[in-house]
Amino acid sequence: MGVYDLTRTTTRGLIAGLCRPTVEGLQNVPVDGPFIVAPNHLSFLDSVLVQALMPRPVAFFAKAEYFTGSGVKGTLMRSFFEGVGSIPVERGQQAASVQALKTLLDLLEQGDGVGIYPEGTRSRDGRLYRGRTGVGWLALTTGAPVVPVGLVGTDALQPAGKKGIRPQHFTMRIGEPLVFAKTGPGHPLPARRSATDTIMDSIAALTRQERVPHYNQSPAAE
Repeated sequence: MGVYDLTRTTTRGLIAGLCRPTVEGLQNVPVDGPFIVAPNHLSFLDSVLVQALMPRPVAFFAKAEYFTGSGVKGTLMRSFFEGVGSIPVERGQQAASVQALKTLLDLLEQGDGVGIYPEGTRSRDGRLYRGRTGVGWLALTTGAPVVPVGLVGTDALQPAGKKGIRPQHFTMRIGEPLVFAKTGPGHPLPARRSATDTIMDSIAALTRQERVPHYNQSPAAE
């Protein structure tokens, strides 16, 4: 068993034992070929939960500092995030974000699964914010199906501003794949915006969250 499989299997077992999650719609994940997972974002743990519970590997962005820590804690954290297939990215830097999207593009072209949060950063009030268009860019550029995911209750696992993790039941709903015509990277911005809005509508149908018509901002940006 490889490092990824071992890490994911172990993490899935811990999640199942401690949280007893409800997972719906696993049959909606494509059995082969590239796909884009687009979840809402409520908790620091969301990426780990999705990566562990999905039937196929999914690569998500993760803060670069998770890979650069020192000492035993830093080594363990780096090993874990590398083990689940996370991609380091410098948050808040436009050039780094563009490069990260290109990294996801490369993975999709290899036939892999990638994950991206359309909201950009996690919601601290439980509402669903307007989607940023990176997910639409990926969908139109590659033609890969987008799998909307609705996470419900993951915010209770690690409330905003808290460091401790409290095992709680949560639900992960996987919606039917959304397929957009492959236009390549030269598509117009309105098409990207329309695709993103369609994806957000699907996420909202899964989570039933209150919608917010503007972008979410991380606390550092406020």
